[in-house]
Amino acid sequence: MDETSQKIIDAAMELIKEKGYVATTTKDIAGRANINECTIFRKFKGKKEIVLTGMEQEKWRGNISPAIFQNITWQLQPDLEMFMRNYLDRITPDFVKLSIGLRAPQIYQDTRPQILKIPKVFLETLIQYFEKMHEMGKLPLLDYECLAMTVFSSTFGFTFLKASFDDQLTTVRQEEYIKNSVSLFVKGIEQR
Repeated sequence: MDETSQKIIDAAMELIKEKGYVATTTKDIAGRANINECTIFRKFKGKKEIVLTGMEQEKWRGNISPAIFQNITWQLQPDLEMFMRNYLDRITPDFVKLSIGLRAPQIYQDTRPQILKIPKVFLETLIQYFEKMHEMGKLPLLDYECLAMTVFSSTFGFTFLKASFDDQLTTVRQEEYIKNSVSLFVKGIEQR
């Protein structure tokens, strides 16, 4: 990828994060990239191609894979903290804003598969973890998909609210949230 193309992609993705796909124009992208608008069309067919090319780059996608959840101790509290922490370290409020901007009806059919990979990997990996914990006799037989959805919803909810309201809604810090929410979750399982 040449430097100009990368500047175009970076400008487009930043603008979409700030104001959404629909409101971002090629003129805006050119201005942010400090290039002439016609240069965009020499490098890309249009805004949609810029975005889809950007989503292929690690810096513009969530980069969630089972490999980031491999530091397992087989102890519920520290493992769930690790799951949440590793997710939140990658799916930042800035990434959530970009993801929201990429859900415009004009492009969502194309961006949806890439966006959907993030929660799917988290959920599938967590379900497998719960199943293995059960096999090891460390968890009772429960609805592991429901447990995984609870952990995911709590994790995503935190970053979504931070993306939406920063510290205006709550001043609870990420690490405090992780420890306290996992502690409550583990206590709930233990009481079953």
